[in-house]
Amino acid sequence: MNLQHKLQIETRTATITIMGLGYVGLPLAVSFAKAGFTVTGYDPSEKKVATINAGTSDISDIPSEIVNELVTAQKLTATTDATTIKQADIIIICVPTPLTASFEPDMRFIESAMAAISANLKEGALIVLESTTYPGTTREVISQGLEKQGLRLDTDFFAAYSPERVDPGNKRFTVQNTPKVVGGITEASKDYAVNVYDQIINQVVPVSTTEIAEMSKLLENTFRSVNIAFINEMAMLAEKLDINIWETIDAAATKPFGFMKFTPGPGIGGHCIPLDPMYLSWKAKSSNFFSRFIELSQDVNKSMPEHVVGKAMMALNKVGKSLTASKILLVGMAYKENISDLRESPALDIHELLTKQRASVDFLDTCATSFIDHEKETQQSIPLDYERVAEYDLVVLLTCHEDMDVTKIATNATAILDTKNFLGRTFADKTTALGFDANL
Repeated sequence: MNLQHKLQIETRTATITIMGLGYVGLPLAVSFAKAGFTVTGYDPSEKKVATINAGTSDISDIPSEIVNELVTAQKLTATTDATTIKQADIIIICVPTPLTASFEPDMRFIESAMAAISANLKEGALIVLESTTYPGTTREVISQGLEKQGLRLDTDFFAAYSPERVDPGNKRFTVQNTPKVVGGITEASKDYAVNVYDQIINQVVPVSTTEIAEMSKLLENTFRSVNIAFINEMAMLAEKLDINIWETIDAAATKPFGFMKFTPGPGIGGHCIPLDPMYLSWKAKSSNFFSRFIELSQDVNKSMPEHVVGKAMMALNKVGKSLTASKILLVGMAYKENISDLRESPALDIHELLTKQRASVDFLDTCATSFIDHEKETQQSIPLDYERVAEYDLVVLLTCHEDMDVTKIATNATAILDTKNFLGRTFADKTTALGFDANL
C-alpha cells in the first residue's frame, strides 16, 4: 500500500466493487456505502440487480429503507456489467462456494469472478477474497493466477483474504462489531486490506498469511460441526436411557469453566456448517491426512433428518396412526429462527423423507414462505391460522419464528414432535420430543 492508497481510503475517494450481493456481499456493500465510499455491487442476477437499484433489499438483515437511501445518494449501485470493475480501486469477492455432488470444492464462482477481474483490473487495485474456501486459494487462484498473466504483486495488484463471519438473523453481532480476520499474500497487501476494513469494523485482526486466515474460517465452523454432532449423538443416547437431554445440558452449563453449551436439533443448515468442514477434509486428503472427526460429524449431523422421521413415526404410533397417509404439518422450513434462509436446511430433507413415505405434508413458515421440493415443484406455506393446526395428525416443530406463537400451535395440535425443546414439558400429554420423551 502506498500513500495514495492510504489517502484514498481515509478520504473515502477509493471506489469499491463487491462481487456477489447475497447474505455476505450486500451487508458489506451497505456498510462501506454508509461509511461514505462509492460502492458498486456486481452480480450476474438481473433480478437481484434490479431489486437493489429500485432501493429494495432482499436480505432480511438489511432494511430496504437503508438501501433506498444509499441508492438515492448514489453511494450504492448494482450492475451485471463486469466492465465496471475497471473503475474499482478495491474489489471484494463474496461469491458462493458450494460443494460438488462428490463433496469436493466447487470453485466455479470464484473462477468466474477472477475471469471478470482479469479482464477489467485497474492497476494497483486490491483484491480481497471473502468466500469460504480451502487454505491456499488466495495464493493459488488469485495471486499466482494474475502473476501468470505477467502482473506484478504489490504493484499491479494487491491480494488478501478475509473470511466472512455473517450470521443471518443475529441482531447482536453485525458487520461492524464482529472482529475481522485479515491475511495478505505480502505485508503490503495485508496492510492495504487492514486499512480498508478499519474504516467500517471496530476490530480488525491481522494474521501473518492468507492460509491462516482461510484456515481460521474452516476451524471455526468445523469446531461447531463436531460439537453439534456430539450433542446430537448424546440426544439419541439420552432417548435410549430415558434421560432428558435438555435438562442435562442445562445442568452441565452451570459449570463456569471447561464447558460450552451446544444443543441438539433436526440437523444442520446454512451455508457454513454443513459445507465448510468438507473443504477442510478435502484439503487434508490432498496431504494424505484423513480427518475422522470431520467425516464422523458429517455422518451424524446428516443422519438427523432420518432420526426425526423415525420420531414422527413413533409419535403417530402413540395415537394409533401410521406415517403413510397421515397429515403432517412442518412448522418452520428455514434453517434457523427469524430468517428466510433455506440453504441446506434439514427441514427440506425431512419434507422429502416424509413425502417419500407417502405422508401428506404441509408446512407453516412466516419467513420462508415457499420452496422448490425434490420433485422440482413449488411448495407454499399455509396461512398462520392456529385453528387450522387441528386438521393435522402430527405437528413437527422445526423452526419457530418470533411472530409464530408456539403455545397456540401446541394448544391446537393433536400430536406434537418437538425437535428443539420449544415446549419443554408443557403439553407433555401429546408431545414426543427430540432428546427425551415428554410422556415419560
